[in-house]
Amino acid sequence: MSISPNRDTILCMSLAARPGTFGVRFHNHLYDQLGLDYYYKAMTTRDLPAAIGGMRALGIRGCGVSMPFKEACIPLVDELDASAAAIESINTIVNDNGHLKAYNTDYLAICQLLDTHGVDPETTFALRGSGGMAKAVASAFRDAGLRNGLIIARNYETGRALADACGYPWQAELGDSRPQLLVNVTPIGMAGGEQADELSFETAAIEAAQRVFDVVAMPWQTPLIKAAGELGKPVITGLEVIAIQALEQFVLYTGVRPSAEQLRQATEYARS
Repeated sequence: MSISPNRDTILCMSLAARPGTFGVRFHNHLYDQLGLDYYYKAMTTRDLPAAIGGMRALGIRGCGVSMPFKEACIPLVDELDASAAAIESINTIVNDNGHLKAYNTDYLAICQLLDTHGVDPETTFALRGSGGMAKAVASAFRDAGLRNGLIIARNYETGRALADACGYPWQAELGDSRPQLLVNVTPIGMAGGEQADELSFETAAIEAAQRVFDVVAMPWQTPLIKAAGELGKPVITGLEVIAIQALEQFVLYTGVRPSAEQLRQATEYARS
């Protein structure tokens, strides 16, 4: 039976420049299935300090943080979990009676996926991107023992900073490098964006790779994932990332961990 919001309903939200529907459907589906009196809503803001202050003042339990707020939120919270402090990027805020603690469940999701997909630490890889999500991915790779990596970013300042922080070399373009694993952590291929139909890596690099990982979740079959699939390459998709990170947010907000089957059903419902 669906739960109707009332005066006692615990509110959660997300903040993004372009709010999506995945988190709303994912969280509210699980609240309904598990009989939890919670409600989740996606929002955007032009006044981030006021939005986070409103979360504190109104007793909003949890807040998912997406681009471009992952770093800008840091000075607005009271405490950073180790998952956020290590990479100076957050994607989740939990409100405990006015005390705001920030986490990075993107980092946790990437760590889990490297393990479940059996990515060998000796794998060579190229990671395209240098934003907040790229910090989470590169840090997870580093902490999983992947030493043979390369950061690809056209922005010299952020690209070099990320590379230096994680101990990888930096290049503006992939060039002639042909790593075993290609990782896209940019908006290239994202639905609704200016580069929605573009490949984040050239075809020759995809052909030479052993595996492809695209963090973009909407659509989950990005041009990069489609190209890799047509070449028979194993893939790790943004849908897997967004589902696991949302699950970890759900646990932080509610204290309840859904079963593997409940996760599967919520993911299917959220993407439908």
